[in-house]
Amino acid sequence: MSKQKEFLMIALTLMGAFLVPINSTMISIALGSISGFYGLDIHSTTWVVTIYLIVMAVTQPIAGKLGDIYGNRKIYIVGAALFLVASIGCALAPNMIMLVVFRSLQAIGGGLLIPNVVALIRHTVSRERLSSVMGLFGMGMGLGAAVGPLVGSLLIAVLSWKAIFWVNVPFLVGALAGGMFLIPKLEKKSSNKPLDVLGSIYLAISITLLISLTHTNSTRVSIMLAIVSLLFIVLFVKRERSVPSPIIDFQLFKSPIFANANISVLLNNFIMYAILLVMPLIMTTKMNMSTSMSGIMLSLFSISMALSNMMGGQLNRKFVSAKVIFFSFAVTVVTNFLLFFVISSQSFIYLAITLVLNGLAIGLGLTSMQVASLEAVDESVSGSASGIFSTFRYFGSIASSTLIGIVASYSILFGILMIAALLGALLARMVYRNKAVSTV
Repeated sequence: MSKQKEFLMIALTLMGAFLVPINSTMISIALGSISGFYGLDIHSTTWVVTIYLIVMAVTQPIAGKLGDIYGNRKIYIVGAALFLVASIGCALAPNMIMLVVFRSLQAIGGGLLIPNVVALIRHTVSRERLSSVMGLFGMGMGLGAAVGPLVGSLLIAVLSWKAIFWVNVPFLVGALAGGMFLIPKLEKKSSNKPLDVLGSIYLAISITLLISLTHTNSTRVSIMLAIVSLLFIVLFVKRERSVPSPIIDFQLFKSPIFANANISVLLNNFIMYAILLVMPLIMTTKMNMSTSMSGIMLSLFSISMALSNMMGGQLNRKFVSAKVIFFSFAVTVVTNFLLFFVISSQSFIYLAITLVLNGLAIGLGLTSMQVASLEAVDESVSGSASGIFSTFRYFGSIASSTLIGIVASYSILFGILMIAALLGALLARMVYRNKAVSTV
C-alpha cells in the first residue's frame, strides 16, 4: 500500500471513529430542544444519552470478538453503515420511542467501529508508526468528546437539533467508502469458531446492571442490582472458561503487560471521570461560577488531555510503554495533590492551571496503555484485546461515578484519586522492572 493510500485510509477510518465520542456528548446540549419538540419532560429525554452509553459499553467487547472471527474490515463496514442509517433514523424519528431505538442502533454501530478501527490500525500500520497513529486516535477521541457540546450548540443555533444527526451523514459516507475501497482484505473468516452467544448475553446483562447500579438512589434497589449483577458476572466467567472461543479470553491476562495495560486504563479513567464529574459541582457550588464558565474551565482539562494523548504517542516511540505509563501516573499523583487547594484558593487562575496540568498528566499515558495491550497479544486477537481495553475503560468510569455518589468529602475523594494514581505508577514500575530483568 502506498503512503498516500495508507494516509487516506487512516484519515477516513479515524474520522468514522471520532464521530462516536462526538455523538456521545454533542446531544447533551440538545436535550431541551428535543423535549420541547416531542412535548416531553427533560427527564424522559435523558434516555437518549443514557441508552447510548449503556449500549456502547455492552457492544464493544463483543464487537472486538466479532472482528477477530469474521474480519475487522467487515465488522468496521457494518458498524459504519449501521451508524449512518441510525443517524438518518434519529433525524427523522417521529416520536421519542423511535429516537431512543435509533440512538441504540447508533450506539451499536459506534461500538462495532471503535475496537475494529484499533485492530485495523494494528494490522495495517508499521510497528514504528503504530504509537504515532494511536496517539492521533487517542487525541481525536478526546477532542471529539470535548468539542461535542460546542459543535452541538452551533448546529442547533444555526439549524435545529436534527442537524446534530444530519451532520454525521457526509463523514460516515466517507468512512464507509474508506472501509470498502481502501482497507485491504487481510483477514479470513474463522467459521469454526462462532460467537459465544450465551456468553455475550451474560456479559451484556452484567454490564447493563452495573451501569444501572450507578443511576439509582434506592438502597434496596442498589443491593438487588448488585446481587443480580454479581450472579451474571459469575455465570459469565464460568461460561468463558468452558467455551473454545470466549468473548473475553482470560488467558490473555497471563501476560503481565496486557493485564497492567488494562488495569492502568481502568485507574486512569477512574481518575479522569471523577474530575469531570466533581469539578463542575465544586466550581458552581463552592466557587460561585456560572454553568457556562465551569464548562469553559472543564474544556481546558479535556483539550489538554487530548493533546497530551498525542504527545504520549511520540514518547512511546522513544521509550517502552511501561515507562511512559509510570511517568504519567507519577505526574498525576502530583497534579492530583493540587486539587486539595482548589476550593481554599478561590482562584480562577489556580483552578485553570490545575485542570490543565491534570489533563496533561492523565492523557500522557493513554496511548502507551493502548499500544501495550495490543503488542502484548497476537495480531489475530487484536479486536478482542481492543474490546477488553474499552470494557476496562468503561469499568473505570462506572467505579468513579459510584464512588462520587458515596463519598461526601471532596478531600477524601481527592485522596482516593491520589492513591489510584500511585497504584498505577507502582504497577507500571513493577512491569517495567520485570521486563528489564527478563531482557538482561
